[in-house]
Amino acid sequence: MKLNKVVLAYSGGLDTSVIIPWLKENFDCEVIAVVVDVGQEDDFEAIKERAYKTGASKVYIEDAKEEFVNEYIFPTLKAGAIYEGKYLLGTSMARPLIAKKLVNIAKKENADAIAHGATGKGNDQVRFEVTIKALMPQIKIIAPWRMWNLKSREDELNYLAQKGIDIPFKKEESYSMDGNIWHLSHEGLDLEDPWNMPDFDKVLKITKNPLSLSDSPETVEIEFEKGIPVKVKGQKMNGVELLKTLNKIGANHGIGIADIVENRLVGMKSRGVYETPGGTILYYAHRELEYLCLDRATLHFKDMVAIRFAELVYDGLWFSPLREALSAFVDKTQEVVNGTVKLVLYRGNIYSAGSKSPNSLYIKDLATFEEDQMYNQKDAEGFINLFGLPLKVFGMVNRKEDK
Repeated sequence: MKLNKVVLAYSGGLDTSVIIPWLKENFDCEVIAVVVDVGQEDDFEAIKERAYKTGASKVYIEDAKEEFVNEYIFPTLKAGAIYEGKYLLGTSMARPLIAKKLVNIAKKENADAIAHGATGKGNDQVRFEVTIKALMPQIKIIAPWRMWNLKSREDELNYLAQKGIDIPFKKEESYSMDGNIWHLSHEGLDLEDPWNMPDFDKVLKITKNPLSLSDSPETVEIEFEKGIPVKVKGQKMNGVELLKTLNKIGANHGIGIADIVENRLVGMKSRGVYETPGGTILYYAHRELEYLCLDRATLHFKDMVAIRFAELVYDGLWFSPLREALSAFVDKTQEVVNGTVKLVLYRGNIYSAGSKSPNSLYIKDLATFEEDQMYNQKDAEGFINLFGLPLKVFGMVNRKEDK
């Protein structure tokens, strides 16, 4: 098949570096590499040079950190969405944004296809492709891992050598990792056996090992406006700066290590270790403020929404009507989530140290065990009689043997 232009999601790693010459060979096309900066710690100039060296005709470096934090991370944080109780969705949130950038450049370049380097076993292939289908339904999608005969890292290195492309990729001895401003994930090697405890000194790259910390506790205050964090320790910051600050603070105290055997969308279970120091602090603080500001019915219903929201994000359905509708509900709930939360961080743990809000529903005079003028305890008797009436009737009719 002959194509004119293909836009490729490019990371600079071995897989996508092989994909560039492979696309040119198999589709006789121009390849435009797109690198999306969502806060990963990479040398983008070196990546750009590598893309040209492997045959790209053009390279885009897209700085999407601010958009990632404000338009993807914070909405997910406000929803309280956590996949299967542990995973804070770092990779899941980033993939739709990357795909959106690919679509924008494909339109700009009048490309025939978009390609990605996700494997046929993972979730990312779905996240990329459903987003592309939602935003640019007519464009062709190429997934080389589902097409080519290369089966291993050695096959890929041999392919580059046959093409006369000399790039010094080292033998793979580290975990499979994906990082951005929100998290860093680790999979593979000894982690593939769920019985193995992670060797934190070997696995962790940004977070200190909580088992060997001897640091003193640190108190941190976070202020929220409508569910969005705006200040740390009294200092106002934009989203990117705030998250970087909390990442550093959390990492120093071993905060945010999640070890989970999760259910992938494609049907298998996989084991991963995630480092999310700043994000873990934000989720904890945000929840503490919601305890103070949301009424019982809204809080409990929002918990159900959070589970479905997390599934949608995990499955790559960011641009689905349901996710957008759930975000509208979440935004309404967050109008009253204003205030400050105080936390103590120590050896991998977070402890609540206080919270306050102008929208607090906690009224001391109402909740006190001491004498008060607001609550008539005699009223409880009638409430209980009515609340328990269905059970009483059921018991009268169906539990006659107990009479």
